[in-house]
Amino acid sequence: MCATAALHETGFSMLDLLYAPFSEFEFMQRALVGVIAIALGGGPVGVFLMLRRMSLTGDAMAHAILPGAAVGYLLAGLSLPAMTIGGLFAGVIVAVAAGLVSRFTALKEDASLAAFYLLSLALGVTIVSLRGSNVDLLHVLFGTVLALDDSTLLLLAAISTVTVLALAVLYRPLVLECVDPVFLRSVSRSGTPTHLIFLGLVVMNLVGGFHALGTLLAVGMMMLPAAAARFWTSDITMMMAVSIVVGIVSGLSGLLLSFHAELPAGPAIILSAGAIYVVSLVLGREGGLLWLAWPGRHLEA
Repeated sequence: MCATAALHETGFSMLDLLYAPFSEFEFMQRALVGVIAIALGGGPVGVFLMLRRMSLTGDAMAHAILPGAAVGYLLAGLSLPAMTIGGLFAGVIVAVAAGLVSRFTALKEDASLAAFYLLSLALGVTIVSLRGSNVDLLHVLFGTVLALDDSTLLLLAAISTVTVLALAVLYRPLVLECVDPVFLRSVSRSGTPTHLIFLGLVVMNLVGGFHALGTLLAVGMMMLPAAAARFWTSDITMMMAVSIVVGIVSGLSGLLLSFHAELPAGPAIILSAGAIYVVSLVLGREGGLLWLAWPGRHLEA
């Protein structure tokens, strides 16, 4: 009886560790809703970024939104509309400028994006430093996922909704462009519009992630779940679903880790996603290290 009681007590305490932070604190509930919204939109976008070999493009675009958000901060403080509009405007400008540079000069797109990324990061930090304190700079760089208000949650929900609907409409040309872009251009003129709309979705999700995780970590909720999902399935639709699940689990576990270990919430979420990626790298059925080390067992399964 004593052992049974002890087991029940341990079970209830473990349940409390998982449930109590979200049942007792509203800021934890808001943070969880926010990271779920980010995962719903960011995971599928990250899958297509990865399949199109544009992972580093996503990282560059995450930093490209910083000057626009910083200008919005300079003009209106920590205003959600001002920083959102500024970030979207800056992201679009950098995407178009990098494309034009790579098209009309000898510089490749990755090099032009790297140049704009470095300039954007330096310019954004400088603009924030002109008016704000170190706390404001940390807010811009690392986000405030534990301080999401209603308007920010509505923005994140709207971005994830638009993203899911747009990907549903553009799914076929996006997949064709990943598999065989030459064939897509030969049978349809939708390649260029699809690419531009997709870049717009990338910028939108990065701006949404920026409000929660900051410009330095926003791309992490895109690329780490997508990279982890690639080790579990080769089907693109399933890959998108797995990336969403990984993103949600990462957000939940990161928030719990932050709450109980008193760690910064944004980095804890990205570390959780990184841990899932490492586990997937080792154990994943599609190219995981253990499956590559024992190919016979893989074939038998």
